[in-house]
Amino acid sequence: MRSTAGDKGDKMHGEEEVIAMHPAESGMQLGRALLHALHNAGISVLYQDREMKTVWARNMRAPWASDTANEKDLLPPGQAERINNAKRKVVESGQADRLELSIPASNGVRWFHVWIDADRGDAGDVQGVVTTMVETTEQKHREQTLKTLLREVSHRSKNLLAIIQSIATQTGRYSETLGDFLTRFRGRLQSLASSQDLVTSSNWRGAALHELVSGQVGRYSADPKRSLRFEGENPYLNPNAALHIGLAVHELAVNSVSYGALSRPDGHVEVRARLETAAAEAPGLSLTWSETIGAGQRNKKRFGSVALERVVPTSLNGTATLDIRANRLEYRLMVPHGNFETD
Repeated sequence: MRSTAGDKGDKMHGEEEVIAMHPAESGMQLGRALLHALHNAGISVLYQDREMKTVWARNMRAPWASDTANEKDLLPPGQAERINNAKRKVVESGQADRLELSIPASNGVRWFHVWIDADRGDAGDVQGVVTTMVETTEQKHREQTLKTLLREVSHRSKNLLAIIQSIATQTGRYSETLGDFLTRFRGRLQSLASSQDLVTSSNWRGAALHELVSGQVGRYSADPKRSLRFEGENPYLNPNAALHIGLAVHELAVNSVSYGALSRPDGHVEVRARLETAAAEAPGLSLTWSETIGAGQRNKKRFGSVALERVVPTSLNGTATLDIRANRLEYRLMVPHGNFETD
């Protein structure tokens, strides 16, 4: 019985399908076309009789290629036994089977999907088995990479949520009214989002220090090239360091806009980045923010100073000092080497 376009979708796995040929076509043409299709798709096909003797094989590639196409000569003992047992069960039951095999290779592991189908004669008896092998190594690698990335995203998302929770808690603790809380909390979330954009655009590698500082100051200055004077090193911060140093710079910029240099049209802040080496240790990053401020006493403790002196350095396993004297503010953050990399 010849199939039609209408009933192709109704064919069950294992049923024979006869392909109608155009009168001008020949069996040889069809055979050549199918061989090209197998080759282009990377599909290997093996036909064996009931005693597992090879009758024919097409497009056999490593690790399946040999004169006998016998799995015992080609595969590790465990895998060969597994596929051979599956074939014998198909011969006995007439029911198709499907396996996934991992085969050691010189450059790692190769993965294959293997379909085993019973070949039935006109009387319905099983005369042999058709084994189809398709390599899925690249697909497997993509799946494994995706799983790794999803685990990394989940891990970083939890870290980010923990940072947001800490910011919310500390902002609430040092806010006198709901309006004050909302204003400060929104600003800190926007700062976090700005730093996160840099981290995400680098495929989670992190962010360059200069770009991070410029971005945070630029949110409160119409002309950051004038209002920010940056000198020194420009290390690449890892994601955690980028988020926390971004938060520190945000707090300094907000304070400067309210009380310091950025509150004046001609004011500017200075940021210096230096690599300093302690005995028997890798160079650490010394980051200093300094500016001229108005005369007066230091304000009472707010989340800004708590973040600068405790939250940020603790998150980086570093140290920090915030010094306000007369008309000068200086913040110095020591960042251990594990938080950044240099060229």
